[in-house]
Amino acid sequence: MSEGGEAVRAARRSLVRARALGERTVYRLSPASRPAAGALAPADGEPAQREAFDEAAWDAVREEALGCTRCELCETRTRVVWGSGTPHTGLMVVGEAPGFHEDQQGEAFVGRAGQLLTKIGFERDEVFITNVLKCRPPGNADPQPHQVAQCEPYLERQIELIRPAVILTLGRHAARTLLRIDEPMGRMRGRVFEYRGVPLIATYHPAALLRNASLKRPTWEDVQLARRIYDEGKRT
Repeated sequence: MSEGGEAVRAARRSLVRARALGERTVYRLSPASRPAAGALAPADGEPAQREAFDEAAWDAVREEALGCTRCELCETRTRVVWGSGTPHTGLMVVGEAPGFHEDQQGEAFVGRAGQLLTKIGFERDEVFITNVLKCRPPGNADPQPHQVAQCEPYLERQIELIRPAVILTLGRHAARTLLRIDEPMGRMRGRVFEYRGVPLIATYHPAALLRNASLKRPTWEDVQLARRIYDEGKRT
């Protein structure tokens, strides 16, 4: 089959999925909308076949990240925060950077923001939660472009190996890193984007909900949208 024909079929599948979820528009971002090299899309009407998880590759990139010295954050971190939860999942959550408690424990989203994340619908044994940066910026500063550039390859590899059915980004910096757009979160949330062929939902960071309780409702709606996409993917 030609590359163009496959692209048309992929677009149709995206539109069918979006319409089923009540979306009026699907935002397809180029050039990151193609599946990874070697990934085979199922024929129409056939269930998707999930390949065996590559444990060896996962362990190798994790070990590399745990000893990373690519940027200055290695000098101030307590621990590298690789992520939390299970990589054997179709649901992946991506935040911005570790905070104080994450840096101390080496686990993602373990402070008050992490507790809130659990309350709005995530159990750690059913998702994999990570951050764009694997090391805490001093003072919980925003991720800097040169830090993101050095750390993003680890995130890309995590996504490649997990092959999630849906990605939920938490906070503007996480969405901006994967989508390469810089818009207010109020304009990004509630929409279905794609990252390398994977549906992506952007919503507020749990820390923002602690500061502004009015954001809890839209965040809950975004979480439910991600779950519907995930459940729909399991049925196809």
